[in-house]
Amino acid sequence: MGIPVLVIGRSGTGKSTSLRNFSKEEAAVINIMGKPLPFKSDIPSCVTQDYSKVKNILFKSKINTIIIDDAGYLITDMFMSGHSAASKGNGVFSFYNEIGDAFYHLIRFVVDQLPANKIVYFIMHEDSDDMGNVKPKTIGKLLDEKVCLEGLVSVLIRSTYESEKYCFLTNGAGIQKSPIGMFEDEVIDNDLKFVDTSIRNYWNIGKENDNEKTE
Repeated sequence: MGIPVLVIGRSGTGKSTSLRNFSKEEAAVINIMGKPLPFKSDIPSCVTQDYSKVKNILFKSKINTIIIDDAGYLITDMFMSGHSAASKGNGVFSFYNEIGDAFYHLIRFVVDQLPANKIVYFIMHEDSDDMGNVKPKTIGKLLDEKVCLEGLVSVLIRSTYESEKYCFLTNGAGIQKSPIGMFEDEVIDNDLKFVDTSIRNYWNIGKENDNEKTE
């Protein structure tokens, strides 16, 4: 059983930069939009918007920490590629169902098909509803009603910029959440390697693979 983790935040709050402390042996990136990382890095990376290719990479990679950067654009790309053909009425309703199903089943794939020592980080932009509640950014209210993304994960980290510092929110009031005691502080540095280490230590993940060679 793999572990999906959501990392959400506004653009420019340090989501992608949080990968900076990983080495090429420790993490790999599925780069949905093909944007260069905002720092010099030799972390292995590939570009695709194809769900089947994403699943294939997740399943075959020997690296146990994989980041899907700008994962929300999987939803956007599917919408932009097919909304004209969907037309309107029942066609549009079915199309939104397909978009929701595809992203939901990707998260379920992580849980159901990947080994227990593999953690997959879904980096997404955040949005807010009519009441001002923060949520992962998707496409339209219908999709949000079909798939409550934050309800599918046990760990949701929110990136923010406050007091002239890029931070991660791990718990407390808001959408961010993590199991009791996983993090000592509700506000930490925006360091995804620290988050990854904390998750692995808390659930005792992958200790038997510490000396395993990855590619």
